[in-house]
Amino acid sequence: MSLVQQFAPPTPLAGRLSVQSLLFAIGEGTFMTGSAVFFTQVVGLTAAQVGLGLTIAGVAAFLVAVPMGKVVDRFGPRRMWAVSAAGQAAMFAVWPFIGSFEGYVSMAVGMEVIGALGGAAYGAYTLDVLPHDELVKSRAYMYSALNLGFTVGSMLGGIALAFHSNDVIRLVPWFTTIVFAINAVCIIKLPRAPHDLRTKEERAVKIPGPSALRNVGWLLVTFFVGVLWTNQVLLNLVIPLWLVEETDAPRVLLAFLFGTNTVMCIFLPMLAARGVKDIPTALRATRFSTSFFVLSCLITLFTHDTIGWLTIALVWLGHVTVTGAELYLSAASWSFEAELMDPRRRGEYQGAAELTGTLGRVWAPAVYTFLAMEWGATGWLLIAGIVVVATIGLVPASAAAQRHLERHGEAVPA
Repeated sequence: MSLVQQFAPPTPLAGRLSVQSLLFAIGEGTFMTGSAVFFTQVVGLTAAQVGLGLTIAGVAAFLVAVPMGKVVDRFGPRRMWAVSAAGQAAMFAVWPFIGSFEGYVSMAVGMEVIGALGGAAYGAYTLDVLPHDELVKSRAYMYSALNLGFTVGSMLGGIALAFHSNDVIRLVPWFTTIVFAINAVCIIKLPRAPHDLRTKEERAVKIPGPSALRNVGWLLVTFFVGVLWTNQVLLNLVIPLWLVEETDAPRVLLAFLFGTNTVMCIFLPMLAARGVKDIPTALRATRFSTSFFVLSCLITLFTHDTIGWLTIALVWLGHVTVTGAELYLSAASWSFEAELMDPRRRGEYQGAAELTGTLGRVWAPAVYTFLAMEWGATGWLLIAGIVVVATIGLVPASAAAQRHLERHGEAVPA
């Protein structure tokens, strides 16, 4: 197989969807890289105000997750995905004119609400248009494109910061506006999903079947998956803090850790997704993910007493293994979505997943940091134990979700 063939998309449609992932991540990544400087130096906020605004916006996104999913089901995923991208583009264009905390909070809440609509629409659209047997492989390819886009966006944001000019930073939201506007146009040119083909009369009729919130098995699956996604807390917060506070490793190692994670998440998602195609293989992937998570905890806790190059090697290995947990969990998550959602209510199921998934992971930064930094080795073992329990819980939860679909006749073609 040639190099070109190796990195070619699984299907032309997967390639087109990967362009959307790339565009989104470039725009978002560029803005996020310079956001701290933008909000404090351009908007004029304090760090505390920035954090409070993001918290308020996060709560708003949590509250509207299911309603936004219902909007997607009613009006069609491609249409709502494009509306969300265009809406975000318009709001990014307004950022340079915001000069107060009240304006910042309003914008942040609006961005999160529109983003919730786009997230539900994107997930529902991919499930609608991608063939079932190609779904996980295609999502893996799109995940690679997403990580590549965030890498490019971070570089562009870094270049903007390098000018040490507020005037340059003020231009960053407008760059993101252009990228998101292009993305919205590209989305409109994608093929319509089955749910986009519903007539006005059909949209006026209530979608059959019970609400996603009545599928307790699905809610538990997404809660436990949310717990497993706390591997990102280990990756981005706990291991870096541990390196700085509890080891003799040089701080510059952090750059190499995140660089390794980025490279792995660009080139390895399709390898991790290989063979994941149904619930049994998804559960197997979660076991692989958890094994890597536990291994990362065991490796990292030993670095408290090591010195020199051994510490460096072990911290790096601990970061690599938790990245392995991320890759295998991604593949499992896509399969759970494909198999356990009511195809008539995919937007609503996406919203419910955001709701319970958030509950599964929102507590982790405080709890994991406390356990690791205050309780040492015991804390690391407890962190590992939390994830093991969640992995075990996925087995009966996924079975319950399947029984719910079968009992209510929801497992029907889209």
